[in-house]
Amino acid sequence: MTNYLDNPGSEGLVARVRGLRIRSQHAEIIRGVSFDVAPGRCVAIVGESGSGKTQITRSLIGLSGAGLSVEADELMLGGRDIRRLGEEEWRRLRGRSVGLVSQDALLSLDPLRRAHKEVAEPLVVHPVARGDVSIVRAVDDLLRRVHLPDPAIQGHAYPHQLSGGMRQRVLIAQGIAAAPRLLIADEPTTALDSTVQTHILALLRELVEGGMGLLLVSHNLGLVRHIADDLLVLHAGEVVERGHPAVLLAKPQHPHTRQLVAAIPRASAPVLTETVAEPRLIVDGVSKTYQRGGAEPVHAVRRVSCVVHPGTTLGVVGESGSGKSTLSRLIMGVEPPDQGTVTCDGTLWSGISERHRQKLRGRIQLIHQDPYSALNPERTVGWSVSEALRIPRRERSVRVAELMTRVGLDPGLARHRPGELSGGQRQRVAIARALATDPSILVCDEAVSALDMSVQADIVALLRSLQAVSGLAIVFISHDLNVVREMSHRLIVMHRGEVVEEGLTETVLGHPRHPFTRELLASAAHLADAAAGGQSRPVN
Repeated sequence: MTNYLDNPGSEGLVARVRGLRIRSQHAEIIRGVSFDVAPGRCVAIVGESGSGKTQITRSLIGLSGAGLSVEADELMLGGRDIRRLGEEEWRRLRGRSVGLVSQDALLSLDPLRRAHKEVAEPLVVHPVARGDVSIVRAVDDLLRRVHLPDPAIQGHAYPHQLSGGMRQRVLIAQGIAAAPRLLIADEPTTALDSTVQTHILALLRELVEGGMGLLLVSHNLGLVRHIADDLLVLHAGEVVERGHPAVLLAKPQHPHTRQLVAAIPRASAPVLTETVAEPRLIVDGVSKTYQRGGAEPVHAVRRVSCVVHPGTTLGVVGESGSGKSTLSRLIMGVEPPDQGTVTCDGTLWSGISERHRQKLRGRIQLIHQDPYSALNPERTVGWSVSEALRIPRRERSVRVAELMTRVGLDPGLARHRPGELSGGQRQRVAIARALATDPSILVCDEAVSALDMSVQADIVALLRSLQAVSGLAIVFISHDLNVVREMSHRLIVMHRGEVVEEGLTETVLGHPRHPFTRELLASAAHLADAAAGGQSRPVN
């Protein structure tokens, strides 16, 4: 393997970082990080949530944020020193010299612009395509390359009308639109099911092989092993180990690297034993259709039924846009079903007024897949967690500290605002807030998707322990079949709004009947094989 740190020159490199140091008002976040990205190569950064991965990527695109001090011995993009650039200079570089795909798609996309307008913006600004016809064709091609379903329809949707996975694909299309020399991909496949992950992986490899430099941040070690040429393991703001993924993941030396590898979900994870009791949640034949002006109606959910008993978990899997998140909104009572009913703890939940439902809200709580938009950016996370508490004010700080400790967070972070935390830390805050009311039903919509594997394992263990103690009923929506297998008693598979397969988790995953279920499993096995030591980029 070529060691770029031994090369003193920066000629030909798309990025060069030496001695990067980032400080906040409270602490030093990044401590002397160094690496190079060459054309046609991928450098991946892995590490636990809060280790500073995202802050490194933000420093290379001029988006570190207020209140942070960024210093470096060298910080270069394509041979240009970027340590003292002004905002106007950054605007000329963003999109063309360096592109970004962030993990917060809903925040990154303008809520007032349709998806195709977002993708077209880099083409117009730089400009890559000229004339309306050329731009429309280029956008259509980009949306097809990222496998957005029905791009002619979904491309004219607003971000809130798309699923999390669809929004992420629009963001990827926007990031590669102007063919940047360096693409920064911060958890680019977090919200995507295994089949789409495979397609995006192939697209990224194609771009790298075509000469683009890629800086990848991911907790998906299978993805990293497939595409990365060099791997950096970050812990507490420092690089503790580096090397080729095939070598490093097979024989990790540092304790933190060994911990990350050990946390990879295994196919032999224990399958939970089904219990029998009166249902906590009954979903009976619910459907939901959305009208979009003159476009064809979108049948998001079609005649879906399911039951969840106390102390059990119902897993819900399916491709992005299959209706999983819409089903969660119907269960939560955020939206009314067009037909069918939802019953919680023996009480009709759908079809009643919000005034009556409000009294029962504490029984059922949601852990959202996009924690940043679910938390008030102007308030501390401690305030957000305490908002649901119905106890004397003097007791709230103690209870908040207890809740944050239960989800693996330092109680001192309660003083921080969401923007000061990593994506994984924000997700754990959302989990703590959901637990504040001691609910009997918990709806987890991609609740561990933003977490590194070691924290995923901790959160799954936490949810299972809560079930054992309190009989919590959980609806667990996820694209990660390994986590679903470890967590769920029963499983439903959704495809284009319908349940195409259901049953005990081990039965569905061990003996799939529907072609779509078999496709999901094949794609997941492909990525899992890479994480466990299968196909990887060759060692150079």
